[in-house]
Amino acid sequence: MSVVSLLGVNILNNPAKFTDNYVFEITFECLEQLEKDLEWKLTYVGSATSDQYDQELDSLLVGPIPVGVNKFIFEADAPKTTRIPDADILGVTVVLLTCSYDGREFVRVGYYVNNEYESDELNADPPAKPIVEKIRRNVLADKPRVTRFAIKWDSEASAPPEFPPEQPEADLQADDEEYGAEELEDDAEEEEGAAAENAGESSAAAATADGDAEMAGVEENGEPAEEDEMSEEGSVDLENESEDELEEEVEGEVVEGGDDAMDVDEKPTAESKSHEVMAH
Repeated sequence: MSVVSLLGVNILNNPAKFTDNYVFEITFECLEQLEKDLEWKLTYVGSATSDQYDQELDSLLVGPIPVGVNKFIFEADAPKTTRIPDADILGVTVVLLTCSYDGREFVRVGYYVNNEYESDELNADPPAKPIVEKIRRNVLADKPRVTRFAIKWDSEASAPPEFPPEQPEADLQADDEEYGAEELEDDAEEEEGAAAENAGESSAAAATADGDAEMAGVEENGEPAEEDEMSEEGSVDLENESEDELEEEVEGEVVEGGDDAMDVDEKPTAESKSHEVMAH
C-alpha cells in the first residue's frame, strides 16, 4: 500500500505559448508521517528517436508532509529550443510529471503535447526554421497516462515483497526429501517397464524369424508350384505366325470400319474429352 496517493493534477495555463512556463496544481494525500521530503520533477521529451534530447524542466522538494490531503503549485520553465532538433519542435511530444521518495520513484504521469503554429497559413506551409514565438502548445490534460510503482517508505513493513522469496529452509532438507524425488522414482519405473517390453518384443521377433526360416525351408525342399513353370503347350510362338495372316487381319479391320470409323477413332467425342479432363 502506498503511503502517498496522487489525487489530481490540473494544468492552470493550457493552452499556452511554447515559451510559457508550465504551471501545475497538484493534490495528493499522505497517510502517515514521513521522515523525508517528496521530490517532484517535470521532464520534456525533445525527440521520439533518442532520449538524449530529454530535458528536466524543473524539480521541487515538498516537505515536511503533514498527514492528510495536501495541495501545492508546481511551476516549471519552458524547454530550451536549442536542445531540440528543428524537425521535432512541431508536432506531438510528451511531458512527464514524476514524484519520488528517498530517490525511489512511486508515481509517473505522462501527457501528450501538441505543438503547432497559431495561424493556419504557417501550419499549411511551415518555414524551414521554426518560428518559436508563433508556436502554441496544447497539453491533452484530459487523457493522462498514470503509472504507479510499489516502493519502500520509512518502515520495512512497507517494502514490496521480493521475488522470488528467500527459502533458507530449503537448504536444510534431507536428500531423500528432495523436491522431485517421487517424480524420479516414477521415471525409473517407467524406464524399467519400457526395457522389459522391448525385451519381450525382441524375443517375439526372434521366434517369428525362426518360424519364417522353417517355412522357407519347406518351400525349397518341397515340390515346385505349377504356376512357376509355363508349359510349352500354352506358349505362343509369334514368330511362327505368317506375315500374310497379320496383314489379312489388319486389312479386315480397315475395310469393315471404313473412313467413318477412322474419323471417330481420331476425333474423340465430347464425353471422352470430359473424362480426360477430370482424370487430369
